Amino acid sequence: MLPGSRRPITVALSGGGDSIALLLAAAEWAAQAERELVVLTVDHRLQSQSAAWTRACAATATRLGLAFRSLDWTAEKPVTGLPAAARAARHTLLAEAARDIGARVILMGHTADDLLEAQLMRASGSTTPDPRGWSPSPVWPQGRGLFLLRPLLSIRRSAIRDWLKARAETWIDDPANLDLGYARPRARQALARPPSLSPARPEEPLPNDLAIACRPDAGGGLELDRDLLRGAATLAAQRFVAAACLCAAGEGRPPASVRVQSLTDRLTGVDDVIATLAGARIEAVRAIVRVEREAGEASRGGLAPLRLAAGQTGVWDGRFEIRAEQPCEVRRLAGQAGRLSSREQKLIKTFSPNARRALPAVVDATGSLACPTVGEVRGLRLTPLGYDRLLAACGAVDREPA
Repeated sequence: MLPGSRRPITVALSGGGDSIALLLAAAEWAAQAERELVVLTVDHRLQSQSAAWTRACAATATRLGLAFRSLDWTAEKPVTGLPAAARAARHTLLAEAARDIGARVILMGHTADDLLEAQLMRASGSTTPDPRGWSPSPVWPQGRGLFLLRPLLSIRRSAIRDWLKARAETWIDDPANLDLGYARPRARQALARPPSLSPARPEEPLPNDLAIACRPDAGGGLELDRDLLRGAATLAAQRFVAAACLCAAGEGRPPASVRVQSLTDRLTGVDDVIATLAGARIEAVRAIVRVEREAGEASRGGLAPLRLAAGQTGVWDGRFEIRAEQPCEVRRLAGQAGRLSSREQKLIKTFSPNARRALPAVVDATGSLACPTVGEVRGLRLTPLGYDRLLAACGAVDREPA
C-alpha cells in the first residue's frame, strides 16, 4: 500500500470463509493504518439464497463498523459460459464501485487452494491463469487504474477454516461450489485427493523491463527497440506482445495464445513484419517494433462514436479518457481531416497514415471539429490510457497508485 495515502480501500466479500477471513484481517490493518475500508458484495442472483447472503455480508460489515455496498448483477444470464460471464460481471461491478468511491485497490480472498485448482484446471485443458498476488483489474476500461491485492495466496483453505473456527466465526458455503458440471468445482473436489502439485509455485516473471523501455506517443501508439524484444526470455516477449496489442488497440479481450506465439516468433526474427492482432496493427521494420490501433477495425464495430454531456467523463475506443465541459461527440478522424485547422493538418502528418485515421476527433455543439491529440481543445481534457495500462499489465506498477 502507498505509505501515507488516505484513499479508501475496498474488499470483496462473498460471505465464504476465505473472504470472511480476509475481511477480518483487513479490518484490523485498516484501523491501524487509519484507512477507510469499504466492503463490496456482489449478488449474482444465481441462487435463491443470494439476497439472504448479501444481508449476512451487510451484517458482518456493520458488526465491524465498516461501510457496505451491495452490487447486483441484473443482466440476463447466459445459457453457456456462465462462470466466465459471472466472473466478468463481478469484476466489472467491483471496479465501478471502487472507482466511484475513489479507491485504487480491491482486496480479494483467493488462497493457495485457488492456485492448486487453477493448475488442475489447466491440466484438464482449461486456460485458467493463476491468480496473482498483485495485478491490475482484469476488466477494461472500467478497471483502469485499479489493482487487485490477494494477501492470502500462500495460505491453504483448511488453515483459514481452522482460524475462523477458533474465533467462533461462521461463513457461507455456496452450493455452486459442489456443481460438478463446472471445471472449478471438479478441481476443488480433486483436491480432496492430494495431487502432486505445490501451491507455492513461484509467479512467472512479467516483462516490466520491456514495458518501461517502450515509448508511447500522443496517438496511443507504442514503440520498442526490436533488439530488446529479441533479447527477452520467450515467455516475457510473448506477454509483452499480447499486452502491447491490447493496450494500443484499447481492447479488453486477450488474443489467442497461439497467435501471440506466432507473431512473437516473427517479431524476434530478422524479416520485416506487418500484421494485425486483437485490433492492433504491428509493424517491425529493421530496428523498431511499432504497435498502434488498426484503423480498419471500424468496419468490424470498433472505433464507435462516443457522445458526452456537459461535465461527463467517458472512455473512447478504450484508449483515451475524455472529460468534457460542454456536450460533444468523439469519433475517429478518418475522412474528416480536411475539416481541421491548417496547423492541425500539419501536425497529424507526423503520425503514420494508419494511426492518423484512428485518432480521436471531437465535434462540438456548433459542428466544429478538432483533434485533441495534436492540440488543446477548449473545455475538453484528454488522457491517453495505453502506456499506463501497459506498465500495469507488464508488472511495472508494484504498489498502490497515488
